[in-house]
Amino acid sequence: MSEFPDYVDVDYTGGEGEDPEDYPTLEEKIEKAVEVVKTGLEEYETPAIMWTGGKDSTLTLYFVKEVAEQYGYDLPPAVFIDHYQHFDELLDFVDRWAEEWDLDVIFARNEDVGEYVDEHGLEPGDDIPVDELSEHNQHHIRNILEYEEDTFPFLLDTYVGNHLLKTVALNNTLEEHDIDGIISGIRWDEQEARADETFFSPRHNPDIYPPHDRIQPILQFDEADVWDAFWYYVVPETVEGFPDDGYVPQDYDDLPNELTHEDIPVSPKYFAGFRSLGSEISTEKSDEEPAWLQDLENTTERAGRAQDKEDLMERLRDLGYM
Repeated sequence: MSEFPDYVDVDYTGGEGEDPEDYPTLEEKIEKAVEVVKTGLEEYETPAIMWTGGKDSTLTLYFVKEVAEQYGYDLPPAVFIDHYQHFDELLDFVDRWAEEWDLDVIFARNEDVGEYVDEHGLEPGDDIPVDELSEHNQHHIRNILEYEEDTFPFLLDTYVGNHLLKTVALNNTLEEHDIDGIISGIRWDEQEARADETFFSPRHNPDIYPPHDRIQPILQFDEADVWDAFWYYVVPETVEGFPDDGYVPQDYDDLPNELTHEDIPVSPKYFAGFRSLGSEISTEKSDEEPAWLQDLENTTERAGRAQDKEDLMERLRDLGYM
């Protein structure tokens, strides 16, 4: 894939200058998501779905499933980046719904880092010597990140850690599986660094990543829209016994008709007050209420995340971060 395939014919400018207010109703947002997904499944030969187990990527996965089923497309595989610092509940959620929805899940890992961590019994925050890693990882650290220290901490939400554990792992997977389009659940309103994204966004520079496109069906959703989509569409249509007219749980244990958290395609961490599920080490709950009941308009969605990664988002995205 040294040159991006010429069979792809999409509008890379679609969505320029827009924001969620250009899609004033939830129905309009969903219609656009379906349109983008359908185009993506038509245009790309080897697409995949980026799935983190979080709300945005799970909503995106749901749209892809529905469009594939309705129009007769093959359901693409899901790529799950295993950065070794996930909440256990999140891994259980991914396993549960991968089985329920019959998903082919590709686990993207930086195995060189993972093997060093296992061999030396490291805990998050422990130092990893740069010269103990593979030539490939050292190239990224020294030549791409221009990092000069002898060691770096085994932490996801740092510049080196995020790049190695997520971006390098993803890029290796894109190359290994010849993925030409990755369907991603990012949103315009989530971060300033994502506000200018388009529905089809090219990543064609072979010096940075395996050339591919980002297919982004839910750019036009805001956080409240995502939750409305779950409670009024995804959950009623997915969960037998859930009220057809939607039911919005009011606390952790508030589920109708003797349903349990295992029955619902929403991570229990959101019920427990988390609004973002970055990593077990660096993400905290933002309130005691379920995520969808919190003050979504006047508080920051990613306030529970470690901030040095948030502050470096633009640089990370230039290197291939989602």
